Amino acid sequence: MTDNRRLLGMVMDPIETITPAKDSTLAMLLAAQKRGWGLIYFRQQDLSVRDGVSLGDGRQIQVFDDPARWFEIGDPWQGQLDQLDTLFMRKDPPFDMEYIYTTYILQLAEDRGLLVVNKPSSLRDINEKAYTAWFSHCTPPSLITRNFTTIKAFLKEQGKIVLKPLDGMGGKSIFVVADDDPNTNVILETLTDYGLKYTLAQRYVPEITAGDKRILLIDGNPIDYALARVPGPGDPRGNLVMGAKGEGRALTERDRWLCAEVGPVLRAKGVLFAGLDVIGDYLTEINVTSPTGIRELDRQFSIDIAAMLLDAVEKRLSG
Repeated sequence: MTDNRRLLGMVMDPIETITPAKDSTLAMLLAAQKRGWGLIYFRQQDLSVRDGVSLGDGRQIQVFDDPARWFEIGDPWQGQLDQLDTLFMRKDPPFDMEYIYTTYILQLAEDRGLLVVNKPSSLRDINEKAYTAWFSHCTPPSLITRNFTTIKAFLKEQGKIVLKPLDGMGGKSIFVVADDDPNTNVILETLTDYGLKYTLAQRYVPEITAGDKRILLIDGNPIDYALARVPGPGDPRGNLVMGAKGEGRALTERDRWLCAEVGPVLRAKGVLFAGLDVIGDYLTEINVTSPTGIRELDRQFSIDIAAMLLDAVEKRLSG
């Protein structure tokens, strides 16, 4: 591109695989295009480093708010990533070593002046399950361990717990376990790989039946509405991909208090877009990798969350 438009790079999963009506990344692309920004599409394998400089081998792209045709791939774009105005890292987990290597590439570009959303070091540091330990006054009783005996003692103490792998997403491999569950041993063997992997245990919060609320934060400040993911019949997981129903709700006083505790810390760590998961009165997860919920909330409340995010990006770029 030779014009003076702002350029936004987007590292994401293959765009042909997304569900356009629900995809928050597409909402961001649509909002940027509406402002006249040029869009450059990358997959992880399109990024590289040569002699200490981060490079991208992407494609120019147009997007459409059309469930039958939501993108059109254009001409190749090759260059240094710091030639972009901003780059969004929206690749879904798994949070594996390839993901970490990608953040190293992005951090090299950040060191040369590129605004990366979210900050690469924070993408590495803020594991969505483990980072809740920094806000234990906001969470249900919680435990991170690989030790069977310790987990069983915690289960006996709490009566009913939720067990989660630290590297999972979308409700995968989440178990609700009661103290008398005959499958406890096999669940612990599966999640910890016989004591080789850390697992998060949290006291079961019965308000999950009313929904697992996703609260979106832009530069540490919450959107006024949360998306409550209400579990389907016979499944305790509040995840849309697992069949939960999304219902928009105004934030409660407790929700705002939780945001006030977490938001300033995320802002200080360069996290421009985050999602807090709240069940009842408790914070359960902090998502900074690829938070979702934009399109559902936009439709229910006639707002434009992606535009608000781009306002924050423009403020950083001009600041």
